Amino acid sequence: MLGLSTTLLLAATCLLTSPGVSTETVITCNVDTVQRLSCDIGVIRVEEALYGRADAETCSEGRPPNQLANTECSQGEIVDVLKRRCDGKTVCEVSVNVFGTPDPCKGTFKYLQTKYTCLPAIRLVTCEHSLAQLQCDQGQVISVYGGSYGRYDQTTCTYKRPASQIQNVDCSQHTSIVSESCNGKNSCTIKASNSVFGDPCYGTYKYLEVAYTCLFVSTERAITCGSRHNVQRLSCDIGVIGVRAALFGRSDSETCSEGRPESQLTNTECSQVGTVDVLKRRCDGKRECELNIQVVGTTDPCPGIYKYLDTYYTCFPAIYSVTCESSLAHLQCDEGQIIFVYGAHYGRSDQTTCIYQRPAGQISNVDCPNPTGKVADSCNGKNSCTIRASNSVFGDSCPGTYKYLEVAYICEYPGVIPQQLPEY
Repeated sequence: MLGLSTTLLLAATCLLTSPGVSTETVITCNVDTVQRLSCDIGVIRVEEALYGRADAETCSEGRPPNQLANTECSQGEIVDVLKRRCDGKTVCEVSVNVFGTPDPCKGTFKYLQTKYTCLPAIRLVTCEHSLAQLQCDQGQVISVYGGSYGRYDQTTCTYKRPASQIQNVDCSQHTSIVSESCNGKNSCTIKASNSVFGDPCYGTYKYLEVAYTCLFVSTERAITCGSRHNVQRLSCDIGVIGVRAALFGRSDSETCSEGRPESQLTNTECSQVGTVDVLKRRCDGKRECELNIQVVGTTDPCPGIYKYLDTYYTCFPAIYSVTCESSLAHLQCDEGQIIFVYGAHYGRSDQTTCIYQRPAGQISNVDCPNPTGKVADSCNGKNSCTIRASNSVFGDSCPGTYKYLEVAYICEYPGVIPQQLPEY
């Protein structure tokens, strides 16, 4: 089962449509000069870019018609180059020579046009050999927009440094190491050093730039007392479940103690091994999850002690889809974004989903969980993806039961690597 992501840039993406986020467009006609992107507030996220020509009017002054005629001229992978160099910075300057060759349309007068958004963010700069400390308030987690290690000017981290160590300002190395180490945590420390990030420019004194935001996530707790036939229900009004911790047993003498003799409450170091793994397999990535205590209570961790199931879980923002058996699940992201699957299940866990004109015998088995990584294997990294909800794809975990496919996913920008749910 694929671990649940906490990158949560779905929430950051939602900021793009809020009134507090500005979108800018910069056009540079003379490709021998430098294009400058900047944010007075927040950090850069490149949305679109063109090096070439898309119309006959832009940057046309003083140019003969033959240099403006080709309006379907564009250099490939420009957006990716600009995103690597500029995303997560407050200021970014680029010249056309960073795009390389070949010339996309010889004889045509070209221009560089970039559309970018200023995203609210915390920006942190840490000089080489020092420690970068990312910190959020209680109840929040880190979500890294971007990180780069190198040198881009002659003013940052220059104290007592010889000129030779700060003259190379074309030392660019976009890195995902910060997001890999810090996403989903409340605080995170990482060293700005060549041993962590590699050395993109030998002999240059470097610094680490990180742009991140702090996101609120709601944490819930469910306690179910007693009999193994009792049912525990986890649910998220918004988002999907990510189980953080779970105990089947007893850790104190007060919980679920009403009407119980003292002898049944004395052992407060009683726990069933593997409880959290069972709950994560059954519940991660779902909006609702119900299970009998007997699912985790396969053995008795402390005979004679009155036990309970105590679960902590978080509700993560996500796109959630349900597809009935034999139908096609279609996962779709906006242009420029790619799919990252939190989790997927194929089976049946209730008697209300995908039941139209189905006989009772085909929907009675609600203990048919089958977490699967096949959706992630097929769809991760794509802009859109179609997969059939069928036994031929996922196997038949419960013959005779009419099943459905549940998928929870986010749409991510390339280069940002979502992480598994951190340990707490």
